[in-house]
Amino acid sequence: MSQTEDEAVRESAAPAGAPQRYTRRLSDKVLVAFHHACDQGDFEVAEHLLHVLEMMLTRRPLTPDGTRRRNMESLVAAHERLWHLRHPQSEQL
Repeated sequence: MSQTEDEAVRESAAPAGAPQRYTRRLSDKVLVAFHHACDQGDFEVAEHLLHVLEMMLTRRPLTPDGTRRRNMESLVAAHERLWHLRHPQSEQL
């Protein structure tokens, strides 16, 4: 079982009526979905998810939690991954 599937099972394993606890931020889940779409070769969905993630990370933060730089680095890395997947011939140059 992958890490993402394992976390999903743990999140859904709460007893009935118990408040659901989330182990990841929504932006982390969108990033995981982006990478999943890339792994599946669905670049159109990956691009849409990347735009959603970009919107989430570039709007004014609600609380200054010190993770903005790391989030932006993840966003840049995601853009680079999608570009390289769409332009595989550029790696051969």
